[in-house]
Amino acid sequence: MDSFSDLEGAIPSWYVIQCKGGESFRAAEHLTNQGYEVFHPVLSVKRKRQGKLVTVNEPLFPYYLFIRLDQVVSNWRPIRSTRGVLRLLTFGNRPVATPDALIDTLRAQPHHQDEIHTYFSAGEKVTITEGPFKDLEAIFARCKGEERAIVLLNVLNRPQHLDLPVESLQKSEG
Repeated sequence: MDSFSDLEGAIPSWYVIQCKGGESFRAAEHLTNQGYEVFHPVLSVKRKRQGKLVTVNEPLFPYYLFIRLDQVVSNWRPIRSTRGVLRLLTFGNRPVATPDALIDTLRAQPHHQDEIHTYFSAGEKVTITEGPFKDLEAIFARCKGEERAIVLLNVLNRPQHLDLPVESLQKSEG
């Protein structure tokens, strides 16, 4: 190696890969199977599926993941044709390196959200799906822990606060 820039290229850096829509998990899996070091940050969130609240993993950055490569030893060619990969992000013709400090910060963060808020918002109309108030419309007020919610239900022309299981609520249509 003749110059300092050659040595600099031998130091691995993180780069950003743009994935095809909804295929970041597939791209991460295939790149890992090819021996690349990949970082794909995900969030654990609660979503309502088939009437039940379930925890699912979703990408922190939809359509993107990080890959660690060096410019001298790493084989960059297979990346383009990997299933789920759209392209390596570049500026002009050069791949854009992501600072190690950013990746370290992302890895240190707990990746979960206040799960209920990802489905219901304060002031949103909801329909009660179980219990004595089944099929009545209410207004979502706030969360009470992970599994309970406070809703406002109009009873005898007065708003009443009800404490209900989140899974007994669904978004109202219209």
